[in-house]
Amino acid sequence: MNFLKLIRYQNLLIIALVQAVFHFGFLKQQEGLLVALNDVEFILLILATVCIAAAGYIINNIVDQETDNISKPNKVIVGKYISETRAYNYYIALNIVGVLIGFFIANIIFKESFAAIFIVVAFVLYLYATQFKQSLLAGNFLVSFLVAFSILLVGVFDLYPIITNESRKFLGILFQIIIDYAIFAFLLTFIREVVKDIEDYEGDLKTGMNTLPIYLGKEKTQKVVFGLSFIPLIALLYYLNSNFKNLEYVVYYTLALVVAPMLYFILKLWQAKTQKEFNHLSTVLKLIMITGILSIIVITYNLNNLPTVE
Repeated sequence: MNFLKLIRYQNLLIIALVQAVFHFGFLKQQEGLLVALNDVEFILLILATVCIAAAGYIINNIVDQETDNISKPNKVIVGKYISETRAYNYYIALNIVGVLIGFFIANIIFKESFAAIFIVVAFVLYLYATQFKQSLLAGNFLVSFLVAFSILLVGVFDLYPIITNESRKFLGILFQIIIDYAIFAFLLTFIREVVKDIEDYEGDLKTGMNTLPIYLGKEKTQKVVFGLSFIPLIALLYYLNSNFKNLEYVVYYTLALVVAPMLYFILKLWQAKTQKEFNHLSTVLKLIMITGILSIIVITYNLNNLPTVE
């Protein structure tokens, strides 16, 4: 159980779920579309992604020992239940497995250069934990991009290898939808990362971190996040009205399970004061991300009326 906590298995399950939803619940449901990866191969892609992400969480936990001992001592694993040496061994092993699986998948689709994606991501996650995390906003942007990129990977491996002149327009529409969801995930993740920085303010301050709450102060940062929260909300409402206003189930689902929770988040954010409240807000954003991603299934079941994405 300590190992599962070390790799933050809940987050890994979300990554696996998101990728599986787009492959099995979206692309595989398109009539006449034969994606580049079969089901077994795609599960291997999920496994590679999860291994690299798990290694990223481990190196992050190793580097964050001092900060976590101050801000969330009850959640410390490295140095308390798992030695730092063993954690490093897990980190190396998971990266090796992830890269090797990625190399195998890249060769299956005859895109050998795609193997470099997993090496680059593993290296970037290491840089994030050891360097970028201490730079103002750099770490926030990086984590947000990597979350979005885990969604884009589905399009890269499932669609890009099968593009032809005849299929380019149709596949372009599918890829654009995946990109739109990736942008949504980026925005929510960035906001969530800043909320987590507010939550971890005390520990970050004592360990010399340079986060936005330390640079601006907690109250000013809270106001910044409040303003930023309207960007994905307004963008989502515009996107919904422009593309899916005639699809009743999509509208009802989005308003009830994405828009309403976002309004709840914004309201609670304005009132939040304690570390516990910011932790709750971080959880709310995670749930919004999940319900937002799952909306693709609702859209897929309305494929006969699915509008063209410009």
